[in-house]
This record gives sequence, C-alpha cells and structure tokens, in this order.
Amino acid sequence: MVSWSLSHLADASLCRGLATSFARESEPLATTLAHIAEFHARKLYLPAAYPNMHAYLLGEFHLSEDEAWKRIQAARAAHQFTAIYDMVAQSRLHLTAVVLLAPHLTDENAAELLEAAAHKTKAQIQLLLAERAPRADTPTVLRPVSSPVETQTVLQGEPTADAAQSPEPEAAARAHSLVLEPVAPSTETNGSESPAPLPPRPRVAPLSPGRYELRTTLDQATHDNLRRLQELLSHSVPSGDLAEVLGRAFELAIKTLEKRRFAATSRPSARRRSKSARHIPAHVRREVSDRDRYQCTFVSASGRRCSEKRFLEYDHVHPVARGGEATVANLRLRCRAHNHYEAERTYGAGFMREKRQAARAREETANMLRGVATERERMRPGAAAASCGSPS
Repeated sequence: MVSWSLSHLADASLCRGLATSFARESEPLATTLAHIAEFHARKLYLPAAYPNMHAYLLGEFHLSEDEAWKRIQAARAAHQFTAIYDMVAQSRLHLTAVVLLAPHLTDENAAELLEAAAHKTKAQIQLLLAERAPRADTPTVLRPVSSPVETQTVLQGEPTADAAQSPEPEAAARAHSLVLEPVAPSTETNGSESPAPLPPRPRVAPLSPGRYELRTTLDQATHDNLRRLQELLSHSVPSGDLAEVLGRAFELAIKTLEKRRFAATSRPSARRRSKSARHIPAHVRREVSDRDRYQCTFVSASGRRCSEKRFLEYDHVHPVARGGEATVANLRLRCRAHNHYEAERTYGAGFMREKRQAARAREETANMLRGVATERERMRPGAAAASCGSPS
C-alpha cells in the first residue's frame, strides 16, 4: 500500500520531488490534449453513445464540467496551433493560459503571442490581452438597494416575510421587482471567430435539496414580458413571487412545445394518413416519443444508451429513400449528432456532406429570393404612399 506521508523527507529532497512532480504532470497533459483533439476530430464519442466530446469526458473520465471544458478548448487550439503542445509539455503554458489565448490566436500572430504569454500567470495574460485587444469600458450602473436581504430578493425572486407583509406599496414594489434598473447588453466583440460552441456552462446552482439559485441578465423585452406575467397572475399569485411565476410559465411553455414537437395531447384527434412518405402523423410522433421516453435511443456496442434529450429528431430505422414508412415500428428518437452519424454510416460521409451543402445552398438561394421580392415590393410605385396613408 502506498504511503502518502512525506514527513520523513529532508527539505532538499522535498524540493526536488515537488519540481519533478510538476515536470511529470506537463508532458502527460500535452499528450492528453493531443488525444482529445484527434478523438474529437474523428467524432469517436458518437459510437460510444455520447452526443459530444464534453459529455464523453464527463461520463467516461468523471471530470468536472470546468475541467472538461478547459481541456476541449485547449485541445482545439493546440490542434490548430501545434506549438501549444510543446509549450504545455515544457511547462511554459498552463491550461488556463491556453484557454485565455485561444480566441485571440491567428495564423499571423500565434507564434509571437504564444511566446509573449510563456510562463505568465492568468492575471498577467489577461493584462497582455487587454493591451493587445482593448475592450470598451463596462458601463456604470447605479442600483438603489436598501439592504443585503433585499439584494437577495431581487436575485432569487423570493420576497422575505417582512417584504410580503409590508403595507407600504413602495416597499412591496421593490421586493417584487425583477430588476431595479435595466442593464443594456454588451455588444463588444474581440474580432475573432470562436469555434463551434460547447454545451453551456451551468448557471443554476443548488442551494439545498430541491432549492436552486438562478442568476441571469434580462433584455428589456424579456423584462417587460416577465412583468406582464406577474400582472396576469396577480389574482392567483398576488405576491408576484418570481419563482412561482416562472414555474407556471415553464409548465405552460413545456406543454405548448411538447404539443408542437411531439404532438403530445390529452385529447388526440382522429388519425389521418398523409400522401408524403416523409410526413410523420401526430399519433405516430406521440407514440414514438412516449415509447422512447423523450431521449436519444442510440446504443453503443458496450450497451450504453445516449443520454441526450436535446436536439431530438425522428429517425427512420429503414430509410425513406429505401422504402421505409412513417410507422411507430420504423421510427425512433435520435439526437441530431447520432442522426447524422447514422446517416453517414448508411449513405457515406461524402454523400451526406454533399447533401448538407446542397441544402444550405438551397436555403441561401431562397433567402436571397425572398429578400429580392421584399425589395421589389418596397420599390413598387405607390408602395411608399400606401404605407404612409392618404394625404389629408
């Protein structure tokens, strides 16, 4: 059994051991990034029944969300700028440094910027980037907050007992307000194109069993909609409690979206057949969704089922192009990633790539034609006068 106590080591031995340990960490990290980059490029997470690389690292290696996110970002950057591998292996760049630098690296500046960031701390790299790519000042926002308790009420949307019982209208309004002053969203960019987005990092934090804190910034339209919801629910939720208002809004939105996407309903209509082979009748969508439990059905060779419940699509077991029909037995739910993966296995990656490119070209042409038609309508003689109304 390994003993982790190092109290017997002399100071000099402990110093050498610590330095050796750090040196031994760096090269394996660079090797790990190289493996992640190539694994991701080949999309080998798909046959393992994961929808993306982030989910694979969490499920197979039990990393935290942040650990997985950083390694994928760094691996993507290193795959494009291979000097990063050597600098990480030599302990000249740490993982956070690569993540900070990645959005700013180009073919023209990569060598110089990476060298300038060598052996720098996170704070020093942030300063370096601020000098190279200065951003606009953060706007100053003054918010009147009377107490720490009230601040918590605004962020979490849960009025305190004192606020709920207060007879003063102004105090109640403050306690139930969504935000005390709207904040304009930032429009600044760093001028570089970011890679394909990873799954969003968590913004909902658990506080206690069954209780969560949600923090977000609303634009003006969403703020106004939320205030309108409070007004419409004022008879059933007189306190305007945000948690209850949002809960009711979510339930209604889920019912509406499930009906639209999966034909979910408690009062199914008469079954109808469609002339289109690709049309999926409502009762078929409903039965397939219920059977598959609103989750991707792809199963890996080891028996693992993909856990993705987002971006779900109906997939034909026997393809329509080969005579497959839209029946419950011939349909299954697949996430978009595994739907594409199955299509590439059936028809070939090159064929599907050409099909997707052709579909994008058709969509771009349709958008262009719609724009031309709109412009022609706007320029039609009399259109301007009609839009302004008849002169008095």
